[in-house]
Amino acid sequence: MTALVASRLIKELATVTTRRFPVAAGAAVWEGGMVALSGAGAAAVAVPASANPALKVVGVAQADANNLAGAAGAMTVDAKVGTFLMNNSATDPVALGDVGSPVYAVDDNTVSKTGAPASGSPTQPQAGFLWAIDPSGGVWVRFV
Repeated sequence: MTALVASRLIKELATVTTRRFPVAAGAAVWEGGMVALSGAGAAAVAVPASANPALKVVGVAQADANNLAGAAGAMTVDAKVGTFLMNNSATDPVALGDVGSPVYAVDDNTVSKTGAPASGSPTQPQAGFLWAIDPSGGVWVRFV
């Protein structure tokens, strides 16, 4: 392929921004919190994001899904992808120079700069990518 020398027709897949997942037994996912998948294959269920490297962050909850007393899959949660404001870690904060870099879930509403200690073994799942630093001290995270 060669670089463009003129405009071309932009081709884009339909943009889907919300996906629905079954909630884990005994879990509560809160509106505005990061949603993660726990487990593999058809057995995967949604849980609040946390510093568990086995989780896969899939977006931000659009409504509460309190399944504390229910069986796995008794409730569902809609997780939206996009760019959302999250808290910046006090102990491992991201900064302006980190824009475009991966950020990692500390809990369901906080992200940090690194997801692994010096040993290199992951200790946190990737949440998304840093989009911007907000004047409030929070950070804008792009979830994909």
